[in-house]
Amino acid sequence: MKDLDKQKHFLMDVFKSQAYIPMKKKDLEILLDVEKDKRAEFADVLAELVEEGQVEITKRGKYQIPENRPKFIKTKDHKTKKLTKAETAGKKQSLNAVAKRANKPKNEDIEPDIIGRFISHKDGFGFIEVEGQEEDYFVGRDNTGFAMQDDIVAAVLTFGAPGKRQEAKVVRIITHGFSDVVGTFESSGTFGFVVADSQKMVRDVFIPAGKEMGAVTGHKVVCHIDDYGDDSHKPEGHITEILGHKNDPGVDILSIVRAFGISPEFPDKVLKQATNVAKPVSEADMAGRQDLRELCVVTIDGEDTKDIDDGVSLEMDGDNYVLGVHIADVTNYVQESSALDVEALKRGTSVYLADRVIPMLPHTLSNGMCSLNEGEDRLALSCIMTFNKKGELIDHDICESVIHSNHRMTYTSVYAIMTGDEAERETYSDVAEMIDRMSELSQILRAKRKKRGSIDFDFPETHIIIDENGKVVGLAPYERNDAHKLIEDFMLAANETVAEHFCLMGSPFVYRVHGAPDPEKMQGLARFLGACGYAFKGKTDSVKPKEIQKMLETLKGHEDEAVITKMTLRSMQQAKYDTDCKGHFGLAAQYYCHFTSPIRRYPDLQIHRIIKDYLRGRMNERKISHYESILPQVALDTSKLERRAEDCEREVDKLKMVQFMKEFIGQQFEGSISSITGWGMYVELENTVEGLVHVSTLYDDHYEFIEENLTLVGERTGRIFKLGQPVTVILDSVDEQARTIDFILEEFQRF
Repeated sequence: MKDLDKQKHFLMDVFKSQAYIPMKKKDLEILLDVEKDKRAEFADVLAELVEEGQVEITKRGKYQIPENRPKFIKTKDHKTKKLTKAETAGKKQSLNAVAKRANKPKNEDIEPDIIGRFISHKDGFGFIEVEGQEEDYFVGRDNTGFAMQDDIVAAVLTFGAPGKRQEAKVVRIITHGFSDVVGTFESSGTFGFVVADSQKMVRDVFIPAGKEMGAVTGHKVVCHIDDYGDDSHKPEGHITEILGHKNDPGVDILSIVRAFGISPEFPDKVLKQATNVAKPVSEADMAGRQDLRELCVVTIDGEDTKDIDDGVSLEMDGDNYVLGVHIADVTNYVQESSALDVEALKRGTSVYLADRVIPMLPHTLSNGMCSLNEGEDRLALSCIMTFNKKGELIDHDICESVIHSNHRMTYTSVYAIMTGDEAERETYSDVAEMIDRMSELSQILRAKRKKRGSIDFDFPETHIIIDENGKVVGLAPYERNDAHKLIEDFMLAANETVAEHFCLMGSPFVYRVHGAPDPEKMQGLARFLGACGYAFKGKTDSVKPKEIQKMLETLKGHEDEAVITKMTLRSMQQAKYDTDCKGHFGLAAQYYCHFTSPIRRYPDLQIHRIIKDYLRGRMNERKISHYESILPQVALDTSKLERRAEDCEREVDKLKMVQFMKEFIGQQFEGSISSITGWGMYVELENTVEGLVHVSTLYDDHYEFIEENLTLVGERTGRIFKLGQPVTVILDSVDEQARTIDFILEEFQRF
């Protein structure tokens, strides 16, 4: 009953909002992101509000506060008075004007054919992406209704020639996708403009005099949009933050970060709370925990890692391996609904950029009391697993613990020990034998995972080296050795064990799920493989992980291996968080969750709370009901925030690679074709930098894009460009604003 009342109160807040324009139930579902399985419940809540007289439905089926309800306004002395008829009429006229400026169509009887998310293009046109539909809709530049990136729009279908993309026309904007823009301020004397960094924001934002916050030409700023404009007015706004001059070190990355809505700074309230809770481990903290401080625990991370959230231990019980995975007990410091918790959920994850880390939790915790630092007592959640010689899990225990890290080790040191480096073995003589046993278990677990069909996409990653002035001074491949794989194997084992334990209990939980590939994408992959001379042995409508794994195994060492592996990865679904244990296709795992990184991922933090409630006997009906009500939204939000962080990281990498390559314009490089489209082919260099060879620069012929096998074929010469083909290119130009690199083929440079 309380939950129903809460939903009613929330909806009434929406209806009373000044920004609310009466809309239909379908529009409300889109606006409020109501999941399909919750829409019947949502309809019941609306019906109750209507029955109670708090809300009415107009003749056109739209929900609004009843028009005959007395209207009140606040007077100067903060008292309320009833609006007169004239004041009500004036207020209504004002709202109508605002609605018109927000692109409300003149003919309200227009029924939309589709409702979806608008994706804008720098050239003025766009697309509408509709939930659950594979194909999006093209919107010509005259039919956008001035919709902007990520707006939720209603549209009518306008064109549908056979074989062509369906076209649409925006008839109204349901809700705007953003209210803040990051860009460069340009002063024009008494007023100014903000030129957005994003090329998808095609219109400048007008800044009236007095609303520039002291910004001068060349400043990177954050601008809040007050009016989205129309056919005769630019969007209008005011400056809320000055990031610095566009040429200042680090401002380029900061601008990208703020454009994604990510804040590098924590609110004072959150920082203060972090300082208050970050107290040394006391005897009282240890009460009721297993004291594992005598256990030999080591942490294994990169040289620069400061947020150490996992440690490992290994003992032998006869022929059995007793593996301990010890994870920082972050929930001891971050209580549910506290300022720290609200901020952590708002961020969802730490963001790892080329020159900085934007943590999910303040450094006082992430690098301090929650980090399993060498030589210090730390509170942990431990998953103790016993494996036999075959890698089968024969026993496990999940407990609250106190640990003491013996060594803060690096992948480099551990790998040296694993490969027999005598000097390193001497330095770590007290743990060298344990590392040997860990190496044995790691290989056993990996082989067992491979046997069941786990797919390993092992792509080289690039480390962007930046100096103190923000300049890229080099690109280097990340080294991934057996020490990295060892930790990965142990973390995967703990994640699976915890997920299975709580799934079989029937507990509310957050799982990491990865669905089977879409059959159409697998059919496309099978056709591509056939065109390359390979056969995919398996049913594309019900493919098994083992079949994909075997296919990739047969390509080992072939010249097409890298290309086909990338194509296979592109055919996969994106992993996400879910309250149902649906399995993980890529790992061929029936049970999987994220348990091992609560410092940097909110889902891990969330399930730690659930685990501790069970361990402490607090999981009653009220708690179960509470978790069942909040977890679906937590899973949805954290999945979105994870994608936001990945997109931000990718954009920063693209910018820094563009800046690095700028110094090499006119120089020649060897590369291979990594992707082919109708507008050209992308070439990846040995340093992983990727750029476009536009089809218009292929001067020897007119090339047609053959989508079935992803090739460009010359109409006259029959010349073929295909994926993976080695090419020699000249760096022609770079564009920092668009973060793009353009190549031309070496043979055409004289043109």
